[in-house]
Amino acid sequence: MKKIQGKPQPFGAYVEGGKVNFAVQAPSGKKCEVLLYRAGKQEPRYRFEMPEEEGIGEVRFLALEGIEAEKYEYNFMIGGEVYVDPFVKEIAGKRQFGQAAAVRPEPEKNEDHRIRGKLVSAEYDWQGDRRLHIPWNETVAYSLHVRGFTKHRSSKAAHKGTYQGVIEKIPYLKELGINQIQCMPVYEFDECAKARINYWGYGPAYFFAPKASYAAGRSAVRELKDMVRACHSAGIEVVLEMPFSAGTAPQTALECLRFYMMEYHIDGFVVNPYTVPWDMLNSDPFLKDIKLIRRDDEFQNIMRRFLKGDENMVNDVIRGLRHNSSVDGKCNYITTHTGFTLWDLVSYDGKHNEANGEDNTDGPDYNFSWNCGAEGPSRKKAVLSLRKNQVKNALFLLLTAQGTPCLLAGDEFYNSQHGNNNVYCQDNETGWTDWSRLRTDDSLFRFVKGLIAFRKKYPCLHRKDELQGLDRSACGMPDVSYHGEHAWRVQSDVASRQLGVLYSGADTGTENCFIAYNMHWLPHSYALPSPGKDRKWCLAGDTARGMLDAPEELEDQKHIGLDPRSITVLVSAPCEKSGKKKKASPRRKKIISEDGQEKK
Repeated sequence: MKKIQGKPQPFGAYVEGGKVNFAVQAPSGKKCEVLLYRAGKQEPRYRFEMPEEEGIGEVRFLALEGIEAEKYEYNFMIGGEVYVDPFVKEIAGKRQFGQAAAVRPEPEKNEDHRIRGKLVSAEYDWQGDRRLHIPWNETVAYSLHVRGFTKHRSSKAAHKGTYQGVIEKIPYLKELGINQIQCMPVYEFDECAKARINYWGYGPAYFFAPKASYAAGRSAVRELKDMVRACHSAGIEVVLEMPFSAGTAPQTALECLRFYMMEYHIDGFVVNPYTVPWDMLNSDPFLKDIKLIRRDDEFQNIMRRFLKGDENMVNDVIRGLRHNSSVDGKCNYITTHTGFTLWDLVSYDGKHNEANGEDNTDGPDYNFSWNCGAEGPSRKKAVLSLRKNQVKNALFLLLTAQGTPCLLAGDEFYNSQHGNNNVYCQDNETGWTDWSRLRTDDSLFRFVKGLIAFRKKYPCLHRKDELQGLDRSACGMPDVSYHGEHAWRVQSDVASRQLGVLYSGADTGTENCFIAYNMHWLPHSYALPSPGKDRKWCLAGDTARGMLDAPEELEDQKHIGLDPRSITVLVSAPCEKSGKKKKASPRRKKIISEDGQEKK
């Protein structure tokens, strides 16, 4: 190999045929070298100086010709200290998760050469793959941790805790109805940098390099691309969470997102707008057709409070139900990796993070949770029944709202973290998704599957544009209206915990939907607005029975009664002119007290 004239951009090591270009920032007055290692070795085989006078500003660069890139690894030596390239595309020496090693982002030292950068070629057979561009309103997202999603022994994955493990679960995701996964950090972070393991991956990192320990084989680059390609083939988008650490230059963050979009065909990113300027990302021409998502707890907090029966929530719920995610990049979620799983949300009043070793002072204190009458695990049938009821109500609230919904992995089969609402350091069965609950009881999975399918079937439940409360098609019915004990009159007083919402399907070519929410611990009756000319109301589903295979005509077309803490979904249908009609059977009303006991 021989040294030839290089280029100052792009930063890092760029492989092209039998040539590799190196570019790095180095302070003026300090000696800078490229160190080349034989793959797998910890002693440099070659050193090439990058003279300051041949650079531009603080950028040093050179190119090597005649090099077999796959046989070498590299680092930079600046001022006598060894550094891993901050723009490295893949790391060597970190194949085992939790294995302590001196992988420190600049400017910390890497004196023992255990961690090195791989020389990665961009060549990959994408087999015609393209980003999917699924509209915001048609997206149903699913948030997961690549390692934790299949690491538990109950996952039955052949390649547990890896990109390949996610691929193995694609048929499951498709059956559920998911068409987007949102992955927690998959870049190369140092999980052993502090006293407690960094399971989630937040903090300083090599953002351009996929995590080597998430690969089943020896190439994290190839396996992440395999995962993206396989997901796209199944109609599933891949979104990466890229929070970036404090101090990350905005331009570096922007270059990183562009890199993953183009090099890995990533469909979108979850970013922290407090770390990277939101306006800068939205104005970037390369990112105009990609999903940019930011976390926001407003929908979560509103729906959690409504779910447990807080007063004065109806107006907030109306606002939450009509919010459109495409406007501001805020997806709807009731649970995420911070602040309880869905089952824990209805099983604990307070967090139980003692295992984290911080005297239960970490994690959010205000979770708007309710344990349904007993703290933690319970054998009381009334408590367990009420908890399952509340879980279904939460899923109804999430999947009947207009914005893009995002489920937390495992919530569809009662996954629990035993009251820990901040498992950032729990690389164990507490933090991993426990699939055994799905095998012992798949009723909730079937409930969610049916609810997602229902949402997709009726466009009025996931409109492309923001709801206006206006008659869009001159049919005499606005696109959305709100009701209560009296039709066309919303009950928004402080004590109200009930709401009826009518979605018009006239301009979408589908039937109308009426959803009645009763989060009160008492039964309530709702007046039904007209379903339209020559139409009738049919029961499509409710909390008790889930979504029905076939809607059942209501006997009373003027009113409907709801049990305590329940939700009912109706759809309009053409009136039958002859033949017998299948009637929805009335249900006995019951009252559940605050301790979870049924009152006679």
